[in-house]
Amino acid sequence: MFTTFIGMAPGVTDSSAPSPPETPKFPRRQKRSQVARACDWCRVHRIKCDNHVPCSNCRKRDGQCNQGEVEVRTLPHAFRKIEHLETRIKELERELENERRNTKSSAGHGLLQNRQSSLASSGSSSLGITGVLSPPSDDESSPEKKRSGDGVRIRTARRQETWYGPSSLFYFIRRVNTFLNDSFQQTHPINRMLPDSNKLFDGPAQISENEQSHRHTHAAEGRVTENDYLTPTQEEYFISLFWQSFHTTLPVIDEVAFKEHYQSLWETSSGERKPSALVDIVIALCMQYGMAQQSGTGQANSIAPSPKSDSNGANNTSIAGRWHYQRCQRLLTNELESPTVFTLQCHILSTVYLCAGSFPNMADSTCTLAVRTAYMLGLHLDPPEETSPRERELRKRLWWTLYILESKISMKLGRPFLLDHSDTTCSLPRDDRESVTLSGSAFTPLGQGATWLTFHVENIKLFLAVRAAYTAFYKKQLNTTNNSNKQAPRGESEIIESHAEYLGLYIDRIEEWVKAVPGPLKTKRQDDGTPFSTDFTPLEIEPFASLWLQRQRLLLELMYHNLCINLFRPFIRFISATKPTPTADKTAADCAAHAITLTRIMYQVLSSTTILTGWHESFQWQWNATMSLIGFAIAYPQHASAPEARNAIDMSIAVFEIFERSLPSATSAATIARGLGAQADLLAKKIHGQQDSTSKTVISPPTTGSWESLSEGNIMGSNPITPQTAASIWNSDDGTSVPLQGFWADSIDMALSVDTQDFGILYWPNMNSDISSQWTYPQI
Repeated sequence: MFTTFIGMAPGVTDSSAPSPPETPKFPRRQKRSQVARACDWCRVHRIKCDNHVPCSNCRKRDGQCNQGEVEVRTLPHAFRKIEHLETRIKELERELENERRNTKSSAGHGLLQNRQSSLASSGSSSLGITGVLSPPSDDESSPEKKRSGDGVRIRTARRQETWYGPSSLFYFIRRVNTFLNDSFQQTHPINRMLPDSNKLFDGPAQISENEQSHRHTHAAEGRVTENDYLTPTQEEYFISLFWQSFHTTLPVIDEVAFKEHYQSLWETSSGERKPSALVDIVIALCMQYGMAQQSGTGQANSIAPSPKSDSNGANNTSIAGRWHYQRCQRLLTNELESPTVFTLQCHILSTVYLCAGSFPNMADSTCTLAVRTAYMLGLHLDPPEETSPRERELRKRLWWTLYILESKISMKLGRPFLLDHSDTTCSLPRDDRESVTLSGSAFTPLGQGATWLTFHVENIKLFLAVRAAYTAFYKKQLNTTNNSNKQAPRGESEIIESHAEYLGLYIDRIEEWVKAVPGPLKTKRQDDGTPFSTDFTPLEIEPFASLWLQRQRLLLELMYHNLCINLFRPFIRFISATKPTPTADKTAADCAAHAITLTRIMYQVLSSTTILTGWHESFQWQWNATMSLIGFAIAYPQHASAPEARNAIDMSIAVFEIFERSLPSATSAATIARGLGAQADLLAKKIHGQQDSTSKTVISPPTTGSWESLSEGNIMGSNPITPQTAASIWNSDDGTSVPLQGFWADSIDMALSVDTQDFGILYWPNMNSDISSQWTYPQI
């Protein structure tokens, strides 16, 4: 055998010689790829998945793979996800900022400059439209920021001005007043269009020093005697009146607990009852209502407080019971640091008392106290589990009653809301028979699952729907104003039309609430009419229903119409639009329809029943509807529904004349409505005369007068007040006066018949000038 070996060159050692690669004994396994979460298909079929998107298995079977939607399971994955989202947010913010800048420069910049120049020249404020296109800027000095707080400052009492927002009736009255001042070349202040209010709330102006000292002494000691206020018999009368009136619409008091509390106040043998703020405000509220009810039915002096309590202003029922109200407020000062449920009940009833007495700012302040007290008591949260079912339902009714009250006041005055519904976890109160048993009041069930508490629940649902529409609508800052140009600026018609369509989405939700109202809470209509509608059919009042049930039915429907008036009123405009706005015009017509319906209901109920006699809030609803009708008649004198609106103004005057029996302010309201109605007639005759004397196109209303025809798209164009050119009919060429003839003379006679103390003498503008400058005015 031969041995094979490898020879090495000189100088080469063994260590430097290359060695052949060693072959491992076992082959190395490839590292398995880790998958955080298999896709659904692989996980169901129990096969291996990979990190590919889509995975290999799904790609082979040509199926859908959800591998890209894996949840975040690891910390690195979470960091990568956060980084990706932050990058995407920055990209979207840049795109949004560019869009805002482009929109503002193209559609809002020129309009903003026009409005700023017109505001500077007229000295008035108005709602801008730039806020519609983009949210308000953070810069406090920006025009968008300033316009978000526009409103009106007027003197409603004494000498101090107060601010009311764009949704308030005061703001709309200023728009009407400014338009009339420009049209008739007059300078009357807005106060001429406000009814007489209670400017003083300090009690009798003349009171002897002995009596004043006597009252202050007893107030400081917390004692109440028969001679100071009411006798026990009179107190019992007004307290019993509460359970059939306010209690069925404001279920904030447990009847059994209140009666036990009241009886405990008379345990002493001295003839005096212990002080109680809750008892005082209940008596004050029922005195206000009871005295007005008696005055309205011709029984003013059957039951009345002592002469000392109302020695000056006894005929003013809106401030009846003010001594009890003031004593209630003094007693509440001792409970500010540690409020109770009784404290909240007093604040709520005090707010209602002030609202009925036409003290809007005092009512707003008192409602603020009630809101803070409710938060202190934790009523915005679900009641604790350890509370009894009776107390749980009472706490829920208190919170939601306050929600209704605060929403009503804030929307009425146009001021920011106080209650934040997003922080509320308190559920709606119940209205079944078990909850009726727990309420402490025994009322017969109404059928169809409805009880006396159902009114309260339906009222809550109504305000939830309306408040959502109100909040969304005014966040977009609808432009209801005009600039000093002859016509609305280009693009504004489209914006107003879009706002009307946007509001319509929320109105559909309100209409869904109407359909869901239980039958026992609806007042039937004659001639197969529909409840809660604007078909102008008379009511069919059930003769043998309880008074509290009849009142619940009417108050629910009247509140619905009143809220719709407030929502639709911004679309009543006093200039013509550059383009047709059928949706916006229909919305303005809907405002008039609800105002007409409310007026018809009020007249029928007050003239034939006593259901609403003495109910002060119904007078305020009627005043709200009347001023809205006047604004519509002035802005749309040739609209198909203008004659119906004008007739409703006359009917509202008749309603005020009925209210005169119990409310002194109704007299001035009737006088104002008569004067403004005459001015609306003058404007309508002027437009009619211009169209008869010119050859320009006449806008004819639809042939039918039914309201259904208006809803089918027959309302074309905006305001039919079209600028016309008129001949010189006031003065001749040499400056001498020319006698007036025809309808002009009748119009001037009508104008002179208006009470000059309130409205002065009405003068027509100079007809030699461009008529468009006289009938197109900055609408504020």
